[in-house]
Amino acid sequence: MAWQVVAGPADAGKRLDAFLAGALPPFSRTRIKDLIQNGMVSVNDMPCGEPKRHIRNGDSVLLLAPAPVEAEPQPQDIPIDILYEDEHLIVVDKPAGMVVHPAPGSPDGTLVNALIFHCGDSLAGIGGVRRPGIVHRLDKETSGVMVAAKTESALNRLAGQFADHGRTGPLRRIYTGFVWGRVQAHSGSVEAPLGRDANNRLKQAVRKDGRKAVTHYQTVARYGGTGWDITDIDCRLETGRTHQIRVHMTHIGHPLVADPLYGAGFATKANKLPEDLRACVNSLKRQTLHARLLGFRHPATGADMVFESALPPDLAALRTALAPYDSAAGWSGGAG
Repeated sequence: MAWQVVAGPADAGKRLDAFLAGALPPFSRTRIKDLIQNGMVSVNDMPCGEPKRHIRNGDSVLLLAPAPVEAEPQPQDIPIDILYEDEHLIVVDKPAGMVVHPAPGSPDGTLVNALIFHCGDSLAGIGGVRRPGIVHRLDKETSGVMVAAKTESALNRLAGQFADHGRTGPLRRIYTGFVWGRVQAHSGSVEAPLGRDANNRLKQAVRKDGRKAVTHYQTVARYGGTGWDITDIDCRLETGRTHQIRVHMTHIGHPLVADPLYGAGFATKANKLPEDLRACVNSLKRQTLHARLLGFRHPATGADMVFESALPPDLAALRTALAPYDSAAGWSGGAG
């Protein structure tokens, strides 16, 4: 496969490897450097094997790379919490820390590896390959309910529901989150297009040229004390973009508690918490987001199905630790 990129005025002076890594997000800088050193890059039709070469305005850079070969995921005996299963689909409660699908950096130990092992011969396969059909994902450190298809027919019908995002169909997805600050409104919506962050390829950002993204939120409870506030919210997705809730809540000034990627600027807020609560927050190893409810229409029977997941121990402990600091004076909200 070939990629050709022409440098602009803003690129002048950049290293060749840095320029290509910024222009071609699918490739890491390490991968780019390796390709350059193996003669897979030319500048202005001349081979270039030096990653440190400085780019000039107008340089035409051609990168050649072998097409990636998708490895067939292998079964692995990994425990999974199954909420429901039949011959068409399986619903699981994914723990925080588990990657959904094999990818560079996470070639195994994923939910897909676990599902292949568990389903065995009952997995009819997708596209002729014995593997589960993943129609939606959760971030590695987000816990909660997921559904996977066991047949191609179930995959196609479920994918249609997720593409509709519940606008006209039965799909429902509700997430519990704990965010910094006092969310004043009982309910609200964030509509802001999302795309890759120009300065950090690991992050998403609100961008005018991004894809449409809509998150609806509802306040469940507010907690606070001297110099600090935390709000317990429910979020409902109208679209399904990468890191959507995390970016949208940060966009309105309320990043998720303990989110290392989008809430790093709020990490010092924990220093203002009472000692017991501070210890609880500091013990968290991931963003405080949990997919607590998933509803959809069964792809074969047509029955409406709803599955819920209780808060996992770390987030349940946080809610318990917050309870004495309820600032709502008896008021409590909730999501329907």
